[in-house]
Amino acid sequence: MAIKFNRSQTFSTNGTVTAAGLHNLIDGTDIYQALITDQPSLTAVDPADSILIADASLTAGDAPRQTTVSNLFDDALTGGTYTNLNLTGALTFGTATGNRTISTSATITIGTIPNLTAGTTISTAATITNGTITTALIPTLTAGTTTGTASIFTSGTVNTLNSTTGTITNLSTTLAGDFTISQGTGTLGTSGATLGTYGGSTSIPSIVVDAKGRVTSASTSAISSAGLVAQRVYTTTSTWTKPASLTRIKVTVVGGGASAGPSVATGGGQQSGGGGGGSGGASIKLIEAAALGATITATIGTGGVGQSGGIGIAGATSSFGTHCSATGGSPGAGTAAASAWNADGGVGGAGSGGDINFDGGSGNAAAGGTYGAEGTGGGGGSTIFGGGGKASPIGAAGGAGRGYGAGGGGGANNQSTASVDGGSGKAGIIIVEEYA
Repeated sequence: MAIKFNRSQTFSTNGTVTAAGLHNLIDGTDIYQALITDQPSLTAVDPADSILIADASLTAGDAPRQTTVSNLFDDALTGGTYTNLNLTGALTFGTATGNRTISTSATITIGTIPNLTAGTTISTAATITNGTITTALIPTLTAGTTTGTASIFTSGTVNTLNSTTGTITNLSTTLAGDFTISQGTGTLGTSGATLGTYGGSTSIPSIVVDAKGRVTSASTSAISSAGLVAQRVYTTTSTWTKPASLTRIKVTVVGGGASAGPSVATGGGQQSGGGGGGSGGASIKLIEAAALGATITATIGTGGVGQSGGIGIAGATSSFGTHCSATGGSPGAGTAAASAWNADGGVGGAGSGGDINFDGGSGNAAAGGTYGAEGTGGGGGSTIFGGGGKASPIGAAGGAGRGYGAGGGGGANNQSTASVDGGSGKAGIIIVEEYA
């Protein structure tokens, strides 16, 4: 054991010890470190155990003060900052009042804080690695990684939040994509479609959908509830007037039919006959209202008139403005009086400018033999509206065209008979169907 008493006071061998010398010896006694360190160590401290503390408010000559371990932790510690406090093991507080401050460099590595109420806690790299925060009221929190199974953050910014349960009552954040959250309210981004109802009894909707299933564009197309509203038939040249509500028209044009060849007068032992007239061509066209003028001339081709000599007369051309037209048929040929005869029929006209164009029917040839043999004139060409004029046997005139634009039929004469006209062709026709 080390020396425990001061030897600064010396005495002579066999000298006299005075009272003053003893006082000096006692007053100068020092307690060295070895007096404490050489004592047996306590493995457990009871709250009632006593310890000595040198009170900083006493003078150097005053003796240390005694207190218990319980008093040390319950009452003796006053407010202050402990900059280097390391606690290990489990730390349990009973009732803690007043303010407790933990420095920004403090780390709680393990433990349970059942009820934490903090003023302002700011840390750009705070990490809670283990533990449970059951109720936390943190007005302002800026954290790197924060994990809590039951924490409540009422305000602040959490850069990275990992949570499987809980309620976020007031969150504002910017998300990449079509969804944003501001002050606890989620908002979907606009898709491009305008709010409204599309489609109905008079229109159908037209919708564009993106890869996420959102409607990005919507519009309507009108349903045409009206069809054919009027049909106008022209057999003589007239003026067509465009109605206000028109959407389109369908036009059918037929040219005039030609007349047949004549049956000329005959002498003894002679006969004559005429070929049938050709019919007019035809054209059909659908025309949109925007391509039509306010008025259009509907020109009707006349039919060829039957003749008593020479050849028949051609049919005239029918047309609807410049949109479409159809030429008339060609006339049938006549023959001179002879003991034997034959005459060609006329060629049909042709349609042009339409979506569908037709050629007219050709007239039939007149046929006869030597004197005394039976013969007949040629029949007229037919159109889409009816047949041509009747072909007559010897001794009768040919018939006129029956359908619009049809050619006339040829007649035939026996010996010593006055001339007989060939059948006349019929005038053409124009039909305008109006759609709204």
